[in-house]
Amino acid sequence: MAFNLTKKNNEVIKGTKIKTSIGEKIFSFVNYTFFILLGMATLFPFLNLVAKSFSSEAAVISGKVGLWPVDFQLGTYEFVLGNKQFINSFFVTVIVTILGTLTGIIITVITAYPLSKTRLRGRKGLLIIFVFTMLFNGGLIPTYLVMQKLNLVNNIWVLILPAMINVFNLLIMKNYFESLPESIEESAKIDGASNLTILFRIILPLSKPVIATITLFFAVAHWNSYFQAMVYITDPQLKPMQLYLKELVSSTADVLKQAGYNPDVEGALNTVPEAIQAASIVAATIPIILVYPFLQKYFVKGVLIGSVKG
Repeated sequence: MAFNLTKKNNEVIKGTKIKTSIGEKIFSFVNYTFFILLGMATLFPFLNLVAKSFSSEAAVISGKVGLWPVDFQLGTYEFVLGNKQFINSFFVTVIVTILGTLTGIIITVITAYPLSKTRLRGRKGLLIIFVFTMLFNGGLIPTYLVMQKLNLVNNIWVLILPAMINVFNLLIMKNYFESLPESIEESAKIDGASNLTILFRIILPLSKPVIATITLFFAVAHWNSYFQAMVYITDPQLKPMQLYLKELVSSTADVLKQAGYNPDVEGALNTVPEAIQAASIVAATIPIILVYPFLQKYFVKGVLIGSVKG
């Protein structure tokens, strides 16, 4: 009898529609409208770049290109993808991103794990030191002198080693490790597992969401970084993609001249400097966009769980 009453009550609850007030409807409408407009405002500039990269010379020069290509052509991409400096910068960025992300994840994991244990002596002091470096640094000139003494100027490792540890990422991972039950480690220790065995065989398999999140943070940061290269790299063969794009946008004529661009000769390709800028930016953006969907399912979960504890 009680079971039937409960079943009927559940059916009534499921069949009941929750009424929303007029104020809530207006609030929801304003929210949706605002975020749709915000999303369109951030998406339109990129769509305009894509359209310019596929549009004809006359359409780009006359300013007729909006969100769709005008007089579709592929000559711009033929020039960009055939440019040796673009290809070289692309591969430099790929190498820096892969090595930087791998080393960053390894250093972050082996640093965050002991810091997540309250039994670690001097834990609070170490955390204060890490947070201090998050707020203050030695300055650009002393840092440059250190890199120079270490023979890292005009060395690809100058783009990797200084960025191996990021305190923000470290704190997210530390908080995630703290959220895992202590009973798991205690059981493993009873079975004779060492700290390294517990970390690599138990903790890390349970930490896929936060590792995916931190991986994305490191990868995007390395892929988009240009300031470090601008300070420490002068060798054209070591310039990453973002520095190449920065120079392309700020001094288009000089960069295109170095790349062998000649309007009289390249006119047959139907390209103009503005379209070449757009095609280069689009080509450099696509790889990181393609990576994101594979990590998206872990992204929000990793950030939320990693921010539960302080």
